Amino acid sequence: MIPLRDANPSREFPVVTYGIIGVCVLAFVYELFLGPELRVWIFHYGIVPVRYTRADIAARFGFAEQAIPFVTTMFLHGGWMHLIGNMWVLHIFGDNVESALGRGRYLVFYLLCGLAASVLHIVTNPASRIPTIGASGAIAGVMGAYFVLYPRARVLTLVPIFFYFSIIELPAFVFLGLWFLMQFFSGTFSLMGGGAQVGGVAWWAHIGGFIAGMVLLRVFKVRR
Repeated sequence: MIPLRDANPSREFPVVTYGIIGVCVLAFVYELFLGPELRVWIFHYGIVPVRYTRADIAARFGFAEQAIPFVTTMFLHGGWMHLIGNMWVLHIFGDNVESALGRGRYLVFYLLCGLAASVLHIVTNPASRIPTIGASGAIAGVMGAYFVLYPRARVLTLVPIFFYFSIIELPAFVFLGLWFLMQFFSGTFSLMGGGAQVGGVAWWAHIGGFIAGMVLLRVFKVRR
């Protein structure tokens, strides 16, 4: 399922949401100029679970070197489709959540959702040496908040049915609920396979971000 737009206009211009999109785009353009150094860059600024779960490996890094990737990983992407897909979803759902929380609280909320996503990814893939990058976990948190705030908002959705595509309107709770179930079942199957990051997708980061978004929404409260 691919969301095309939601019928839920924002009350304010989403400065933070567009700012995050801008930073992600600039970071990706910078990646394009790294050439052979990109691999080292990704390992340095992405989340590599084994760096945190094995004491002998963790000892090689300082505190800042271990802490910084929890932020930088949210702004790096592995390809154009990865970037465009994430930014499009953030564009659809982020403006309304930003409007509800207020700009400052929304930014902190976004970063905390990304942090929670990375932590759960490490917990469920402790032996992985594969670096994880992308805004998916933080954006999943935005989707979790949207699920609670606007369950009946209409989401225009492109649905592939075998070799055909159909465009239908779904309530947000149906679209986001199905999306979460897909992540959960995929993540569960990955654990059955030994916690592998199947297909390069960090399923449990998505799950952790979504749940964190629902929980943190209550902590940050909704602005009247």
